[in-house]
Amino acid sequence: MIRRLLVADRGEVARRVFATCRLVGIETVAVYSDPDADAPHVAEADYAVHLPGSTPSATYLATGALLAAAQRAGANAVHPGIGTLAEDPEFAQAVVDAGMIWVGPPPATLRTLAAKIETKNLVAEAQVPVLPTYTDPETVPGFPVLIKPATGTGGHGMRVVRDATTLAEAVASTRREVGGDVFCEPYVSNARHIEVPILADAQGAVVPFGERECSVQRRYQKIVEETPSPAVDVSLREDLCRAAIVAVRALGFVGAGAVEFLLDSEGDFWFLELTPTLQADHAVTECVSGYDLVRLQLLVAEGGNVPMPGPPAIRGHAIEVRICAEDPAYAWLPASGTLHRFAVPDVAGQFRPLPQPGLRLDAGVTDGSVIGMHHDPMLAKLISWAPSRQEAARMLASALARAHLHGVVSNRDLLVRVLRHDAFRAGEVDTGFLDRHPEVFAPLLSSVDAVRLSCLAAALAGAAARRAAAPVLGSLPSGWRNVPSGSQTAVYDGPTGPVEVGYRMNRRGGLAGWWVRAVDPEELDLAGLGQAPVADEHPNIVVVHADSDRVILNVQGIRFAVHVHRAGDVSYVDSPEGSVALREISRFPLPTPEAAESSLIAPLPGAVRRVLVVPGQRVRAGELLLTLEAMKLEHPVHAPAAGVVASLPVQPGAEVDTGELLAVLDPE
Repeated sequence: MIRRLLVADRGEVARRVFATCRLVGIETVAVYSDPDADAPHVAEADYAVHLPGSTPSATYLATGALLAAAQRAGANAVHPGIGTLAEDPEFAQAVVDAGMIWVGPPPATLRTLAAKIETKNLVAEAQVPVLPTYTDPETVPGFPVLIKPATGTGGHGMRVVRDATTLAEAVASTRREVGGDVFCEPYVSNARHIEVPILADAQGAVVPFGERECSVQRRYQKIVEETPSPAVDVSLREDLCRAAIVAVRALGFVGAGAVEFLLDSEGDFWFLELTPTLQADHAVTECVSGYDLVRLQLLVAEGGNVPMPGPPAIRGHAIEVRICAEDPAYAWLPASGTLHRFAVPDVAGQFRPLPQPGLRLDAGVTDGSVIGMHHDPMLAKLISWAPSRQEAARMLASALARAHLHGVVSNRDLLVRVLRHDAFRAGEVDTGFLDRHPEVFAPLLSSVDAVRLSCLAAALAGAAARRAAAPVLGSLPSGWRNVPSGSQTAVYDGPTGPVEVGYRMNRRGGLAGWWVRAVDPEELDLAGLGQAPVADEHPNIVVVHADSDRVILNVQGIRFAVHVHRAGDVSYVDSPEGSVALREISRFPLPTPEAAESSLIAPLPGAVRRVLVVPGQRVRAGELLLTLEAMKLEHPVHAPAAGVVASLPVQPGAEVDTGELLAVLDPE
């Protein structure tokens, strides 16, 4: 039996496994890199072993270091988490050879699954529908086609090609990107991504757990999952589960995983792959089935039998969203920094099946967590479970909208808009949902009046904080002036550029008048501030209460609270209208050096992965110059115009910060 378990992963995944281990009496061992020394998963483990370094290759993916950590800590079992190691046959074999229990499928099965074409052939021989495979681009009979890497996971390296003229170049580019072979298969438009979670034991029993709808994706990676699927009826569910069982047995799979299918609008489906891990969306399955899938996974790893005779009954509906540190409006650019506040209201439980409908939060972060560039950008998974799909979507959207997520940019607003979208509510989703509905990329706080009120609240909260710290005249209301023409002003860098807010208070602490104006960045100097006429008065706004973190306003007879959290020079403002981050612009800014003309700077922190040009080389507009790797994704840097590479101060392997110089082009 498993006595002491090392989890070779971090964050939310490790915390999830530890939660079940505490329940069933298994001791736990965490591993951690240099940046993760104070991470929540480290504090929650019984034992923790330091892996010197910061990059994944030197720490969480270092097989030798992980095995040494397990042996040093006295672990007799290893759980690989849900990432790359969970699908690595060599790591699985090394654990088995070391005499420890491997929590996953046999190494031989993992070797088969790593070869995507061989996997498809075995499944096809078992009479499970699969899409045709073309390893030679010359044999592709029609378009569009999808280029896929022959090995690897997570949707990386996939590319749609719609005509023959670009196929050869796209295949060559994908081969360079993934560093290996690729194949093509027909691209099914408007298809759904459906997966069947399964549990299989060594005695041959295979139990499916219904299906999950995973069609709302970005970069071929899921961000919204639910069960049951609104497109699957009882008959189709039986067909999918039957095909999943056949595929599992054909591949000799044992453990917890998911069989993934593509489903078209006519109800036809095709096998995609068998993912041999406990996937990130397992929580929705736990909600509707009532089973702890981690406990079952550990039971099977110990050689036990699947403890149920068949598929469990589905209870209600569950939806999960992945809250990620990334900016959907800017090509999903990952974000790093300090998470100053992470608070989600009305959460009923964490990391384990809920006893009754409600909200569950599985998070790998807390207030003060530092989001680095080396790992996946997912911060947490928020799950709602309710009797119906409509109730689950409404509950989840409301909790997300009211959450306080301060310090890094996130995809929260997009997730709320997806959950509230008419097409999503109607169940009309497929893998092209985000492409068809660009309106979901708009921020929740988008109206002019809402932005103005947020600026006013930030200014009043800042004034209250300064007044509370003032050593003299503490009884006077902040912003009150003997001379009515004198207004208190502050300038914020908002979502649409600099905004100046001015306000006057009366002797009773009420708001006598206020105004807001957009400011041209070129006019941001001390002489121009506070000189604009009071042109936009709002007499129907009353300040009911104002302190450093909470402002209550009465707008035309409607009262509501605005929460303000200041971290450094940024005010994070949360109101019923939405959330916004406002950076206060200093009235006396320090001079900063100007970048050389035609400089290309790093859009995010990351490591330089590939450099494809040299100084003096002539490049075309749009040509790929180099790539940055951050949060498990590769980000290309292209030439904005034709020119000559004048300077190239970075080399492969170098780590750069946001705003750091990557290259200088002399334009033609």
